Formats: sequence, structure tokens, C-alpha cells
Amino acid sequence: MTETAPPPAVSTAQPEDFFQLLKPRVMSLVIFTAVTGLVVAGGDLDWMSAAIAILCIAVGAGAAGALNMALEGETDALMRRTRGRPVAAGRVNKNDAMTFGVILSIFSVMLLGMTANWLAGGLLAMTILYYAVFYTLLLKRRTPQNIVIGGAAGAFPPVIGWAAATGEAPWQAWLLFAIIFLWTPPHSWALALYSAGDYARAGIPMMPVARGAKSTRLQILIYSLVFVPVAVAPGLVGLGGYLYLAVSITGGLGFLLLALRLWRSRAGDQPDKAEAVGREAALYDVRAEAKPARNLFAFSILYLMALFAALLVESLAALPGLSS
Repeated sequence: MTETAPPPAVSTAQPEDFFQLLKPRVMSLVIFTAVTGLVVAGGDLDWMSAAIAILCIAVGAGAAGALNMALEGETDALMRRTRGRPVAAGRVNKNDAMTFGVILSIFSVMLLGMTANWLAGGLLAMTILYYAVFYTLLLKRRTPQNIVIGGAAGAFPPVIGWAAATGEAPWQAWLLFAIIFLWTPPHSWALALYSAGDYARAGIPMMPVARGAKSTRLQILIYSLVFVPVAVAPGLVGLGGYLYLAVSITGGLGFLLLALRLWRSRAGDQPDKAEAVGREAALYDVRAEAKPARNLFAFSILYLMALFAALLVESLAALPGLSS
């Protein structure tokens, strides 16, 4: 008698699992900042082409997320914050996630290039490769500056939106890039302060793991002191108007106050080792001494959204800017 090969494993993946591969929360921020860049830029792109451009940017961001999860499945499984992700939890096969990400990448880049222009398509392709290859494979496990350098991937959407609308990427678009780029380290390191145990188990040299909590708190404060003036800058150069200036200054003072409180705290000195239930709990349920880090992490999201919302509202409502 001859042995027969076992039947192939049947995939248990559901449509929602593939949707989760796209990192919908990250995608929502990508969409919002890309829309802002496209609207603020002006240009003569018709509404249908603009909608397709935003769809392509969103799909491209989702493709990068899928590739990241395919490459990081084993690492994600070691961290309580990410172990429920589709690949880490075994609901989606690594190869399926990789194939899904590659197909979406090609689709989004080609459609954006043909619908808008190839500058926008090229920037989207570079962003996907930067995140999936340069950050995920090369930076993440090799340097505590991983999130600083890799943060460029998340800062490109407003530049891509601007390029899609006008075919150009002027200095104003790169100012929006700089805001997100400088926002990323204090935002990510605040989370890392109360997730250091996760990163240590996964072998990822995030700043609290590699340099300690005290050094991380100081670097968060330094980056915040640089970030807030840059966040205010659009209101001083005519890119933003009075509404933007009010939001950026008021929110910036709040951001600096929280960063100062975090610097003076003991957040991260004793990483939280409690087993939280669910992703929300892992993000926001922390011990008392870690709350300054949690508070800055949560406020940083609101502040960035408020900055881009103010720009978007002013552009849509044609509010007068300082230059007028």
C-alpha cells in the first residue's frame, strides 16, 4: 500500500480578517491626511478622479499594512497588543497575506498613476516599499531609531494627495510631511513606554528597551519641543489661517504640557506586565504611573487630527488666511 499525501489545510479566514490586514485604524488617518493634502493643494482634478486618487492611497496604505503583517506574523504573536492580528493569530496564512498585499500594491499604484499622474503613483510605490521593506525588514530590529526613520512612511500621504491634485510636490506639501514625521516619535514612544515588555519579548529595540525609560521620556520632550513649532508653522506662512493658528497653538501648548508631565513622571520605569484583554485594553488600560504616557499617546492622535481638520475646514470654507 502506498501512503497518500494529507489533504491541504482548509483556510479559516473570513472577509473581515482580510479587512483587518489593511490596518483600518491606520488607514483612516492616512485617508484623512491625504484628503487634506489634496484639498489644500487645489488643482483642477475633477471629483471623480479625486475620489479614485484617495481610494488608491487608502488601498496602498492597506497593502503596506498587509505586507507588514505577513512579514511580522511571528513577532506580532509575541506581543499582547498585536497577537490578535489575522496572521499572528493564524486566521490568515502568511503567503495569502503577502499575495494580498502585493496585488493591492500593484493595483493601487498603477490606478493612481493612470488616473492622476505618475508622480503621485511613484510616491505611493515608494511609500509602500519604504514601510514594508526598509522599515519592517531593515530598521525595526536593528536600531532604536527605527520609528524615527521609519516614520517617513506615515508622513507621505498628504504629499501624495497634493501630487495627485497638482502633479507637483512643493515645499508646502513637505511642511505637512514634516508635521507627521516629527509627531511620530513622541506618539510612538509614549505607547512604547507602557508596552516595553511586549517589545522586549519580541526582540524589538524600541527606545525604552534599548535606552531605558528615563532617556525615552527626555527624548519625547525634546521631540515635542521641535514638533509643536513646526505644527504651528502653516498658520504663519499662509498655508493655514486663523482657525488653524488657534488650534495649533492651543493644542500645541496642551501637547507640551503633557510631554513635560511625562518627562517628570516615572512612566516606563516598571513596564506593565499585566495581561490585558482585547486590543483596547492593551492600548489604554495601564497602571497609575504609566498614565502620563497613555495620556500623551491619546492626546497626540487628537491633536494631529485637529491640525489637519482645521486645514481642511479652512480650505473647504475658503476662510481668509493670514496672508490676506
